[in-house]
Amino acid sequence: MKQWNLRPVEIRNLFNPAFCGLVLYRALSSYEEQDTRGMPFSLSLLVLPLCLHKDSREVLAGSPRSYLLKTTEKNQQITLGFADRVTQMLPYVFEGFGLLMERGCIVVGDDGRIQAVPNKVRKTVRGTDETVSCQKVARILGREFARIADPVTVYTTFGIRP
Repeated sequence: MKQWNLRPVEIRNLFNPAFCGLVLYRALSSYEEQDTRGMPFSLSLLVLPLCLHKDSREVLAGSPRSYLLKTTEKNQQITLGFADRVTQMLPYVFEGFGLLMERGCIVVGDDGRIQAVPNKVRKTVRGTDETVSCQKVARILGREFARIADPVTVYTTFGIRP
């Protein structure tokens, strides 16, 4: 990973660790509304590639009440190149988690599940239309991942071998 000041300005803006951490936090807290144990680490790796990818985000935002598995089945285009996106996004996911840990916003349980610490991040979703959309889709993903409750099913749905 390049030093912060050596990264292109576009990368610094889009993959800002504070913003990536916020998106991850939104997904984690939404997951916990369904399952208080917290989100499995393996599922958290899928949040940013789905939320920050415009086409995927628009598909998921367009059907917030529909089941994730059904939405993905009807919109197979969001699975194209998804495994590569996940791999490419890993450094930014880790930076986001690093910032959240450093600020005391998340805790990792002995079982590897990640929990959001309450009242560490504002509940109101603010920002530009695009950043608000990323956060809203993160909340949808958190809820849907908890509803599915099986990382293998989620990974398989998106065409990734767990």
